[in-house]
Amino acid sequence: MADIADASAQGGDAIRTFPFPADQSVLGVGMQVGRMGAGRTWHATDAPLERVHRIDFHVVMLFAEGPVRHMIDFAEYEANAGDLLWIRPGQVHRFSGTDDYRGTVLTMQPGFLPRATVEATGLYRYDLPPLLHPDEARLPALRSALAQLQREYEDTTTLPLSLHTAVLRHSLTAFLLRLAHLAASSAEAARHQGDTTFTLFRDAVERGFARNHSVSAYADQLGYSRRTLVRAVRAATGETPKGFIDKRVILEAKRLLAHTDMPIGRVGAAVGFPDAANFSKFFHQHTEVTPAAFRSELR
Repeated sequence: MADIADASAQGGDAIRTFPFPADQSVLGVGMQVGRMGAGRTWHATDAPLERVHRIDFHVVMLFAEGPVRHMIDFAEYEANAGDLLWIRPGQVHRFSGTDDYRGTVLTMQPGFLPRATVEATGLYRYDLPPLLHPDEARLPALRSALAQLQREYEDTTTLPLSLHTAVLRHSLTAFLLRLAHLAASSAEAARHQGDTTFTLFRDAVERGFARNHSVSAYADQLGYSRRTLVRAVRAATGETPKGFIDKRVILEAKRLLAHTDMPIGRVGAAVGFPDAANFSKFFHQHTEVTPAAFRSELR
């Protein structure tokens, strides 16, 4: 994400960015929390929700129903009842139809919480997974903390604004600490699933996809036969190793095309295609559009 963000800053921003909708916030505080669903105003009314767009604030959605598909940075996630989606500032995303979204949504403006709390809650840990699956022990506590935050948010009569805001910050911190612990432990669990053939392959692809697209090269690197690698990847994902590699390359290419104004040739080189024509052909084969057309659709 750091490389993409740096390139975006240098090359311009191709996707419309929407700020925190402060005008919809009760008493103008730097957060909102409420119900999602048809007929409820819980998002910017002028945002192209079903097209790719970017936000400059945090969004956390706790789903009461599902499944709901949501795209974040060109990766598709499927959320079910009890799942949470955490979208961080600067990430591009796309809704799959807001009428399908049921549950509670929290939005938070950067700067609403003090720096110490931001660091303690990992608000800008872009390496953590956006889709979280709390277990039966954690889900009730998260729901309770979020419900308490919503009650405090809606109680605008019992405290002066300064104290109301202070209470909101404390309640929000309590919820985010639980959420951050869930995100960190989920990532840790994923890392410790065991050094299986597939997890080793997946990690090797993540490190090397920008320069290595060869299944045989990964098999040699990991010390497996090509046949063993094919069996392991197909069992874990239903895909071939080559399909898995290509999918990761396409995802990175989409991110660079969306987040930056890098020339098409440079995008291709960044994902392992020194020849721009070969990159365009590869991209078209996997997406049915050219890189230029994909970028144009986002503008």
